[in-house]
Amino acid sequence: MLTGKELPEVGHPQSEESKELLEWGRQCVARGVDNGKPIFADIARGAVIQDLDGNRYIDFFGGIGVLNAGHCPEPVVEAIRQQSERYMHTFHTIIRHEHYVKLSKKLCEIAPGPSAKKAMLVNSGAEADENAIKIARRYNGKAGILSYDNAFHGRTLLTLSITAKVKPYKFGFGPFAPEVHKLTTPYCYRCPWGASYPGCAMHCLEYFKSFFKGGIDPDQVSCLIIEPVMGEGGFIMPPKEYFQGLREILSEKGIVFIMDEIQTGFCRTGKMFASEWFGIEPDLLTCAKSIASGLPVSGVVGKAEIMDAPDPGAIGGTFAGNPVACAAGVATIAYYQQNQLWERAMAINAYVLPRLEELQEKYPERIGDIRALGAMIAMEFVKSKQGKEPDKEAVGRICGEALKNGLILIDCGIEGNVIRMLMPLVITDEQLAYAIDILEKACATVLG
Repeated sequence: MLTGKELPEVGHPQSEESKELLEWGRQCVARGVDNGKPIFADIARGAVIQDLDGNRYIDFFGGIGVLNAGHCPEPVVEAIRQQSERYMHTFHTIIRHEHYVKLSKKLCEIAPGPSAKKAMLVNSGAEADENAIKIARRYNGKAGILSYDNAFHGRTLLTLSITAKVKPYKFGFGPFAPEVHKLTTPYCYRCPWGASYPGCAMHCLEYFKSFFKGGIDPDQVSCLIIEPVMGEGGFIMPPKEYFQGLREILSEKGIVFIMDEIQTGFCRTGKMFASEWFGIEPDLLTCAKSIASGLPVSGVVGKAEIMDAPDPGAIGGTFAGNPVACAAGVATIAYYQQNQLWERAMAINAYVLPRLEELQEKYPERIGDIRALGAMIAMEFVKSKQGKEPDKEAVGRICGEALKNGLILIDCGIEGNVIRMLMPLVITDEQLAYAIDILEKACATVLG
């Protein structure tokens, strides 16, 4: 039985069962979905995944930010068991259930800012973002949406419209929703204005102010949506002053400020929500991923007067706020609070960041930038320090070498040249050190 404290063990040959499943996948699963690594999970605990062939891997992608509390935390598994034995579906809009209310109450309690809050629940991050926009439009009666050119917000029609990365997400799926206006991302490593933070006079914020002169009249804009750390876009972290300036401008112009905390929420950055680092209260906050340890539930939580704008029955869905998923959500948040996993995120940062900086000193021409907020950590790879040409090929090879040695890594960024780290926060110190050893060896193999 896996405990979650094991180190990697690789080299077991592929079994007939795995080969058969891979072949069934080729025959039966749509090509646009089945693009993963050639391994099938058998059991997972903590920060460890064991495949059907007996190979064990340290998980540094965490289901893409879903497993901050680790694989199968015992109190959450027990909450799922207890609730699934009682009932598994009611449709809360008709027959209410307790865990929808309890999870909504908990989200209102932990969301940043002093305003009275309300929440609504759906199934995925994309649904949360889409409903946040619907709520904002109903609140102020305006249609325009502002988003960013490194953003990722989901795969529904509206969220694809506000997402930036064309391939593989948007290519061939248009036409997209109207009234979407893209802003230039404050990307300090690749500053569009050629400046260097902090002595940059915040050109990004001045650009935002001028956007209303040549882009769209603010009286036509319903909302702005932004990730505090742009996940799929490359773990890009705009400066604190930028968010504070946004808050001031949006309030002045009556534009709803939506903070997409789908990947940054639930202790990942060293706070319950990343918005807390910037000292701001968004009008609406969207959350998903690590809310329920892998069960599908997401939420919009925000200022009560805005949340109450839609009429009864106007938002929701058949499976929205499923009882079992909500029970898992309540138990997962309790687990974060009881174990103060935001502190663990900062301890991970304190260990990993110096080791990555040493690695950057070893390969200064190839590791262009290291970005981290808590345990949301990324390395951007380039072909040369001066030219900063993105090196997607190196990232692919490093991830491949790491996998051979028992570490699962994934890329991100518009150019695919960033390695992102979303290790479960329950990872042991020994596993963390071993994983960075594997990463160092992979870099040595690929970068020389």
